[in-house]
Amino acid sequence: MDEQSSAAQRGSFLGFVAHEMRNPLSTALWSAELLARLSTEDRGGPRGEKLSGMCLRALQRLRALVEDHFLSERLDVGGIPFRMESVLVKEAVSTVLARAGAVELTLDVEEDLAVWVDRMLLERALDGLIAAAGREKSPVRIDGRRGRGVALLRVRGATPASDALEPPQKGTASDPTGRALALHMTVRIAQALGGSLTATPEGFLLVVPLADPGSPAGT
Repeated sequence: MDEQSSAAQRGSFLGFVAHEMRNPLSTALWSAELLARLSTEDRGGPRGEKLSGMCLRALQRLRALVEDHFLSERLDVGGIPFRMESVLVKEAVSTVLARAGAVELTLDVEEDLAVWVDRMLLERALDGLIAAAGREKSPVRIDGRRGRGVALLRVRGATPASDALEPPQKGTASDPTGRALALHMTVRIAQALGGSLTATPEGFLLVVPLADPGSPAGT
């Protein structure tokens, strides 16, 4: 790809990011402005509750977009120091689920399956994959097995789009949950960890290095 084409794709990607962030920000500001105009009595009533709920959801969506975007950008420029350690996959999934809230998930992972990763990055990758596979409340299944020196983590749920792992561009469908950049982020995490992420109609496959059998989890 020549420099001009690369710049055009980058500009289209940033246009998509700006559009995704602008929508929830506008909703949050509009809700906050209306709340400020309400009387004290109305602010504590049904109308105030509705507006505050809209504002909160919009800010949560914006936060997810900001976090996914800037983690991707920092990984692209090598701006994050890694702390590689042995991490139990089941433990990482449990941590993600505790933050994700209500997700219908089936987990079939070898009990002692441990990977050699940065714990924060693995959890963010799993979070992104669960968000993508669980869109529209689809049930999610995660299978974890050992390969030759790697762990194979399959995440199934909603069928991935044919271009699911391509950087989003202007015209890419918006995501009302705020996770439009989740897969874009996860691709970069997989690469940073020395692994890979692929997508098929059956789901996603995250490949990351296995931990040394002699390394206890958390070290």
